[in-house]
Amino acid sequence: MIIVQITDTHIKPPGRLAYQRVDTAPFLERAVAAIAALVPRPDVVLATGDLVDAGHAEEYERLLDLLRPLDLPLFAVPGNHDERAGLSNAFPALAARVGSSRFFQYTVEDWPVRLIAMDSVLPGSGAGELCAERLAWLDARLSEQPERPTIVFQHHPPFATGIGHMDRLGLTGAADQAAVIRRHPQVERVLCGHLHRPIQVRWAGTIASTAPSTAHQVALDLRDEAPSAFVMEPPGYQIHAWRADTGVVSHTAMIGDYDGPYPFFKDGRLID
Repeated sequence: MIIVQITDTHIKPPGRLAYQRVDTAPFLERAVAAIAALVPRPDVVLATGDLVDAGHAEEYERLLDLLRPLDLPLFAVPGNHDERAGLSNAFPALAARVGSSRFFQYTVEDWPVRLIAMDSVLPGSGAGELCAERLAWLDARLSEQPERPTIVFQHHPPFATGIGHMDRLGLTGAADQAAVIRRHPQVERVLCGHLHRPIQVRWAGTIASTAPSTAHQVALDLRDEAPSAFVMEPPGYQIHAWRADTGVVSHTAMIGDYDGPYPFFKDGRLID
């Protein structure tokens, strides 16, 4: 099973720039083209939040237009820049999975790896929250199929990254989530967004990670007092490939036009 993760696309209305500098739509357009060209073809795409920049209907309409060429099953969770109602209207099939819950979370049972979408949004805040109700739901879902490999995906990472200004927009309830995950060793990964960087950590008996944005990246500055800033480093996405004999192996792919690929060998000999 091949899972692609995109995150923090921050789509704005036409003519509007994120932070008065970043035209996020062409970045997502290039990401979609790169993913559509992958061989072998991915099975699913996970979008780990901040799909749009302000939660407006016109932003979700533009997002859907940009995603349409992808022609792959896509499963999304909200980020702090999203609105649950807007996400539900844009993705009615996902809203049907959510059902009557006030949180945008659901399971996906269609592939060898089970997918569990978590809603970490704290309305009105850039930080996140996993309350007792959400964590009880997660614990119940994980208890249903204890032998089945599972990926949990959410927007806010449940770990400190060392990037001070982003950690101050962290996740309330992270320690409680760790206790839940630790009880369920079938969890192969906890996949997150929010940080606009590829970051990995051993956490709660599994691996938790964040993926790069398809547009702008958070500046890598590990000082507690580091200013809140972004850089135009190469955009990217991640591929999480699962096999029964290895579990999940994760790759970070940069989006762009680069030289190559060039062969290492010619006529059976290493090129020097």
